Amino acid sequence: MAGTGPSMGRLVGVDLARALAVFGMFAVHVGPFEAAGSDVGGWIRSLSEGRASALFAMLAGFSLILIAGRFEPKTGVAGRQVRIRIVIRAVILLAVGTALTMTNFGDAVILNSYAVYFLLALPLLRCRARTLAIIAAVLGLVAPQVAFGLRTLLSEPILDGINAYDPLERLCGVGVLDLLVTGFYPAITWMTFVIAGMAVSRLDLAAGAVQRRLAALGPALIVLGYGTSWLALKVFGGGIPDRLPAVKPSTDALAGVAAGSGPPPADWSFEADPWLLLAAEPHSGSTFDVLGSLGVAITVLLSATVVMAGVPWLRRLAGPVIAVGTMSLTVYVGHILAILALPGENAAPPDANSTALLFAFVLCAVVFATTWSRFFRRGPLEYLVNSATKVARLAR
Repeated sequence: MAGTGPSMGRLVGVDLARALAVFGMFAVHVGPFEAAGSDVGGWIRSLSEGRASALFAMLAGFSLILIAGRFEPKTGVAGRQVRIRIVIRAVILLAVGTALTMTNFGDAVILNSYAVYFLLALPLLRCRARTLAIIAAVLGLVAPQVAFGLRTLLSEPILDGINAYDPLERLCGVGVLDLLVTGFYPAITWMTFVIAGMAVSRLDLAAGAVQRRLAALGPALIVLGYGTSWLALKVFGGGIPDRLPAVKPSTDALAGVAAGSGPPPADWSFEADPWLLLAAEPHSGSTFDVLGSLGVAITVLLSATVVMAGVPWLRRLAGPVIAVGTMSLTVYVGHILAILALPGENAAPPDANSTALLFAFVLCAVVFATTWSRFFRRGPLEYLVNSATKVARLAR
């Protein structure tokens, strides 16, 4: 949807938000691991954990609608071609994500989950904003409880029996059940972010009424998610929080890579304590975690789009960062490969250097994206994906 003026600014704002999501994932993967929050890098990492990937997922839904027809869904031959393009993208993401998951980075990779999200979103491509918003709201309120029930029913013998016939599980250790229910980005709860992003993409972000509603909705979800969880556990839960297991998602990938053992195993699960359903910890998958993370994602996206549309000089200043957002797939895969190439297989990375390492990753990404964008319209992987999806034009 190329254009000029505010409309273009709001699409540039989406790229800015996407870049911020990528930088947030950098922070989670290479930020300080001990005493997070003790310095700038630790504070950024604490703020980003769980929320950066949620923003990334919401922007995936936004992009799906851009492909499918933002204000007027494509139908007929064009609609069929859109679906084929999305399926091809999903297959490529699944292949790349599976390959990366087979490394020491393990199940912190989100790309294979992206592939599942894309496929699950296919029936919703023609839905209007209101319908998508209702579906996202229902999922956010109901899906975490359903996920809890399913995880409770899926005992280890049942899981082993199912995984024995799952080629993905045998290939990389992250199988269909992980992608749908039991992993770090399970579709059953994370589709809330994707569908919410689809709903936002259907809206006219240039309209003042839309901006005001989103400006109220984002903070309201943040307060509802994190505030209600705090009240439930700290005020009414008594000593409950003190006995809850720590949430340590395997997005702490660098620590495991540097130690030569892969990402540390998670020492928590919903089965460990039903009170986790009231926690808003990153990747806990509770309703409060989902609502709070979604509120952050909406707020970041709205802020980026409004600022980029309203402050032209800031748009020019943010150009190098925006360039990262235009090739987020390339930068995301590149940062994983860079982490895997880091020295230190026999010792964990020194915490004192991890903040510097984080900013080094950000700087390298900005320099690469800025330089590449001067000569090419798309990033390297974006170009390959775009070329692969051209076969969809043959559909009639």
